[in-house]
Amino acid sequence: MEDIYYIEDDPDIANMVKEYLEQKNFRVKIWGTFAEAKCALKKHVPALILLDWNMPDGRGDGMCQYLRRNWKELPIIFLTVRGDSQDIVSGFQNGGDDYVVKPFELEVLYSRILALLRRAGNGAKQYLSCDGIEMDLNRRSVSCHSKEVDVSPAEYELLLYLMENKGKTLTRERILEQIWDVKGNYVNNNTLTVTMKRLRDKLCQPACIKTVRSVGYRMEDKI
Repeated sequence: MEDIYYIEDDPDIANMVKEYLEQKNFRVKIWGTFAEAKCALKKHVPALILLDWNMPDGRGDGMCQYLRRNWKELPIIFLTVRGDSQDIVSGFQNGGDDYVVKPFELEVLYSRILALLRRAGNGAKQYLSCDGIEMDLNRRSVSCHSKEVDVSPAEYELLLYLMENKGKTLTRERILEQIWDVKGNYVNNNTLTVTMKRLRDKLCQPACIKTVRSVGYRMEDKI
């Protein structure tokens, strides 16, 4: 199930779109201002952004610039009230991938979303995030609250495994088998403890990485 963030200040339109897309097996979160969306993006990056052009705290092109500075491959669809050529040109110049003119048919929006996600391919799944921690899989980079963090290969693989299984409790044995044993590196139990401690220290002791006593670890969003 893919996540979509819909940045829209009209609750009637937003809720209609949300209800329709959730019937199509998407998870949709609505943000009524750019400020709210920016705050949410620091904790979790969705597969796609629906971006209304006119918002109470700015225009869509400015928000699109912000998105492109931080997540270059994140798919973005502009929603504009009119087929104004200047808005559309500005949107594409600032990094938009597609646009839909209001009023629109929900089926049309849905087909545009599917087409863009297909074109984006792995790019739509390039970013993993949890509570301010972000991974760019193409760059193999890790950042914490927008600051890049230097991690070792083992720390990266451990964080990636936790991210990919968010919400699941992973046993110590399973983690050891997945990260070390499958590569032929047979290690003792203490290796995981030391690697986890170093990773947590580098990420400023994040609350989203939980220790499940006598079992293992779990990563979970706070939102």
